[in-house]
Amino acid sequence: MSQPARRAKEPDVLILGCGDVGRRVARHYLERGVSVRGVVRTAASRDALRDAGIPALELDLALDELGVLPLTGRRVFHLAPPPGQGTEDWVTRRLIAAFAHHGHPRRIVYISTTGVYGDCGGAWVDETWPTRPSAERARRRVDAEQRLREWSRTPGASLVTLRVAGIYGPGRLPVERIRQGLPLVRESEAPYSNRIHVADLVQVCIAAMERGLDGAVYNACDDEPTTMTDYFFQVADALGLPRPPVIPLAEGEGQLSPGMLSYMQESRRLSNRRLRDELGLALAFPTLREGLAASL
Repeated sequence: MSQPARRAKEPDVLILGCGDVGRRVARHYLERGVSVRGVVRTAASRDALRDAGIPALELDLALDELGVLPLTGRRVFHLAPPPGQGTEDWVTRRLIAAFAHHGHPRRIVYISTTGVYGDCGGAWVDETWPTRPSAERARRRVDAEQRLREWSRTPGASLVTLRVAGIYGPGRLPVERIRQGLPLVRESEAPYSNRIHVADLVQVCIAAMERGLDGAVYNACDDEPTTMTDYFFQVADALGLPRPPVIPLAEGEGQLSPGMLSYMQESRRLSNRRLRDELGLALAFPTLREGLAASL
């Protein structure tokens, strides 16, 4: 008599949107004997995860039936991006609806964005600063944060939100833009912007899951904001490339991409004090100088 097929072991950790950051998080847990499953949208991404030794599930969170997700009692990293347009993250809403039918996770670490603060006029911003997003992409993140916060009131549910600055690291530098010589806004008019090295972000994600305070929000950024123009200049210098030309902000229309122009409308300097104090983290790359040296 043949034996019934054995079900694959359900994972302890589920990573929704398991891209570069998710893979690094997955490796951390797998190296420590913790079972993990990465969830990705395409067969190519699924195969790439499996080739890297990471168990994977191909699932489109926007379209597919979500009952196949092993949710109940799991630790979930929600790294999946929101929809590409609109002001609501209906993908996250759909996910939360699935919890009610198929079981609630034990804890979710949600990756949001520092864009939820909107333009702060270059002020120093901590997690108590009100969310006033101007870009649609940031409004979708605020919607997701609010829906997840409502879900976290479910008995036994726990949520930690990371508001993540611009991610840089190996393969994540604006090399092609610099090589093309595309202009930047002159530094005296450039807004403040914030970054975090991808390796530090991975450690933040893990610390948030393991010891983040229930309901907490953390700014995930390094210690030293710079202007957008200074960032490009430092990358160019590190690569030995000519610095991009600069133009007055008033001439940006038509010379800068719509995406770059939208970033030029917001300026803020983020504090990571809560991250360091509550999670006890010492960043490996506290400033861009150290991070660039490890990214080339």
